[in-house]
Amino acid sequence: SVRFRQALAQVWGEPAARRFTVFVFLSMLAYSSQDLILEPFAGAVFDMTPGQTTQLSGLQHGGVLLGMLCVALAGSGWARGRWGSVQAWMVGGCLASALAMAGLSVAAGLGGSWPLLANVFLLGVANGAFSIAAITTMMRLAAAAKDGREGTRMGLWGASQAIAFGLGGLLGTGASDLARWWLSEPATAYSWVFGMEALMFAGSAWWAVQVGRGAAVQTRTTQTAP
Repeated sequence: SVRFRQALAQVWGEPAARRFTVFVFLSMLAYSSQDLILEPFAGAVFDMTPGQTTQLSGLQHGGVLLGMLCVALAGSGWARGRWGSVQAWMVGGCLASALAMAGLSVAAGLGGSWPLLANVFLLGVANGAFSIAAITTMMRLAAAAKDGREGTRMGLWGASQAIAFGLGGLLGTGASDLARWWLSEPATAYSWVFGMEALMFAGSAWWAVQVGRGAAVQTRTTQTAP
């Protein structure tokens, strides 16, 4: 409807909402791009069996849970800010994810001499930390303006996340297959793809910083509004 399009255009015109939309899209694209290729990578490069690669995914998911719990504790009254702000966890989680993806890129070249289990666990912890921090930031930004358009903001960010997840699976597997066809070497192909995902996570960290700056400006504007 006309009203919905107008409301969506108004929300997109908000710097904080627009920056967060880009952050959600880029970070979720990087997050989902590695999901479908991690197990094939471990099998092709580290000669893991299907059972071992399944356990590897379980280790990653355990790390995700730990990262989420760390952010939850950091935001609790018990911690009282001693473990850093939600903004710091969001930026730090993206940077740590970039570091872990860069590690996987190196692992593709080194093979069995690389500590793959520790690398994957670190990736899980970093992913869990930035994702739960992003959800917390999303809830805060949605209600910050207090103008009745909270649902529109949530819908915009949810759509951005859904599109990124859909494209991420296609991008990760497609880029991997294309690189293997072009380079004729599975290890090198995986190294290129993981390197690309590391760059996306690094870009997400930059956008997370911009989100924090935009949110601070929005908060000051709301507080000084008559």
